[in-house]
Amino acid sequence: MAWNVFKFCTALRALGSIMIVFVLAIIGVTYYSVVIAHYGPSLFLGGFDSAFSVVALIVFHFLLVMVMWCYSSVVLTDPGGVPPNWRPLTDEEKGDADPLVCSGYGNADLDSKQLVMPGDYTSQDIRFCHKCKQFKPPRTHHCSVCRRCILKMDHHCVWVVNCVGALNYKYFLLFLFYTFLETTLVSLLLLRVFMEFFNDGEIDETPGTLAATFITFVLNLAFALSILGFLIMHTALAGANTTTIEAYEKKTSPKWRYDLGWKKNFQQVFGLEKKFWFIPAYSEEDLRRMPALQGFEYPTRSDWELPQRH
Repeated sequence: MAWNVFKFCTALRALGSIMIVFVLAIIGVTYYSVVIAHYGPSLFLGGFDSAFSVVALIVFHFLLVMVMWCYSSVVLTDPGGVPPNWRPLTDEEKGDADPLVCSGYGNADLDSKQLVMPGDYTSQDIRFCHKCKQFKPPRTHHCSVCRRCILKMDHHCVWVVNCVGALNYKYFLLFLFYTFLETTLVSLLLLRVFMEFFNDGEIDETPGTLAATFITFVLNLAFALSILGFLIMHTALAGANTTTIEAYEKKTSPKWRYDLGWKKNFQQVFGLEKKFWFIPAYSEEDLRRMPALQGFEYPTRSDWELPQRH
């Protein structure tokens, strides 16, 4: 019997906000090692060292701002929950609206004769959550840590003490992207310090500063290598318009109903307006015309057929 990796996620509750404190502590020691201990004082040396330090500190602070912005967005943004008494729209109510450009998401006041009952595989495979005691939209899963259903749930991330879902998945991807760039930059900057130390045989630092620098280098190098793997994995998932949970569930399925091609898949995560692609925000226009960004409706492949009940 296959091991369900999501079965033990309730153990994550115990960590709580400790992980946020840990992340802030890593950022603090990194800032001390890079800015205060090394490249800040180098600004006053003159020549190439000063010019290099100026460029390094500008890039470092820009990436740090983006990391903190994306991180706070993932932590503070609700990943998307199912409204109380949510019910799916019937085909008559949906009409001919294209889910890529329409704005209707559901109605809690439908007539009882129009409601989809638990076990009915129509209406994009609407399911019923027996823990929340209500219907849940397509691609929604129940999180045992948050104790509620999350729209387009990817996973519960211990590092952000929050679920990653429809409303903050873009922010999570950007957090991985900018964190990888920042940790790689820090590793290279501190590697330069260690190279100078080994070449000269001595360095004008206290043992405490040297220890903090070494710890910072090891942590950032480790994070850069590990985050690179996560970044590649989630880039592939976003390109296929799937989530970590869906990839686990559909591992035996040759086709995926929501895979519309990498370009449209990318737009369902990042939106259509390019100026918003690299910041943790969406334009009002994208939110209005793309229901997929809200987590309730998703366009499907034209060659996909719903499974029939027998």
